[in-house]
Amino acid sequence: MSSSTTDTGKRIVVLGAGYAGLAAAKGAGRHRTVTLVAPEERLLHRIRQHETAAGRGREWPAIGELARGRRIRHRRARAVALDPAGHEIVLDDGTTLGYDTLVYALGSRTAWHDVPGAAEHAHPVERAAEVRRLLRENDRFGTLAVVGGGATGIELATELAEAHPGRQVRIVAAGQVGGSYSPKGRAHIRRVLDRLGVTVHENATVTEVTPDGLRTTAGPIDADLTVWAASMEPHPLAAEAGLAVDDRGRALVDDHLRSVSHPDVHVVGDAAAVTVPGVGTLRMGCATALPQGQYVGKLLDGRTAAPFSFRYAVQCLSLGRRDGLLQLVHPDDSMKPTVLTGTAGRLAKAGIVTAVLGALK
Repeated sequence: MSSSTTDTGKRIVVLGAGYAGLAAAKGAGRHRTVTLVAPEERLLHRIRQHETAAGRGREWPAIGELARGRRIRHRRARAVALDPAGHEIVLDDGTTLGYDTLVYALGSRTAWHDVPGAAEHAHPVERAAEVRRLLRENDRFGTLAVVGGGATGIELATELAEAHPGRQVRIVAAGQVGGSYSPKGRAHIRRVLDRLGVTVHENATVTEVTPDGLRTTAGPIDADLTVWAASMEPHPLAAEAGLAVDDRGRALVDDHLRSVSHPDVHVVGDAAAVTVPGVGTLRMGCATALPQGQYVGKLLDGRTAAPFSFRYAVQCLSLGRRDGLLQLVHPDDSMKPTVLTGTAGRLAKAGIVTAVLGALK
């Protein structure tokens, strides 16, 4: 009998051990046997990568520890090809793995947008440990540039500036830094950046990354080390395998998070284009990935048959270790005027991050 065969004879395989994949595996693994395919030994905990980059992160739990008490077999391998017609996955060790039901949760990766030199000279946020090592080993890195004015870029810039006060940190954005937040939220973000000495470059689209910095539409910006947090793109395997995808490469799914072209494949997290009535198409991020994974886990375990539902409530930011922002939003993710800042915002963000890890334990 295959290690992924359930009591009913159905083989369940989950690809990816991010928030969505782990949540789906844990939910389905309550009463079903699940094979979880992911090369990582430990949870990456992406929403705390800014802490890792600044040298403040800790070692996150092992996947085996998080899977304890569930019928989950962790196969440490990487999926390199998917054959949905043959119900097979090709792994990087040359073996194949069959399935009856697949949960595709390979998530997203840094999007370089074909910017010359970006992949060669910038460090993506998912390699935060590499950034930490470089900063520890190289005193010559006195000027740091963070490309990206969204949540990830803001968290990285503030964390790095606070952890390395002797270094000049710059944040570079194609538009406005924190432009998606309410006026009160943006104003607070700017105050914190100013307090921490972060130089802000707005309306500066990066046209090239060099070993010495950036070339932008607003002029050159010197940097000894560049960290890229501009945007993410879905893993390309779904599109390469022939699953129906949108113009961004995210798999199109129905209201039970099943691929519209291959209903024996559930797609969750950043890899999925999930549209909820009254809310719209969900953005990438932990806030949407975790509940999608939890839902599919319950669905495969027979604990729900209802369509997936979701409503936004808040957005939150870490702004170093002493400050934070909690931005209240409408159910469709549009901004409300209310924000919590300072210690209250920091504690609210810390509570949410702790709850995410607790949901996976």
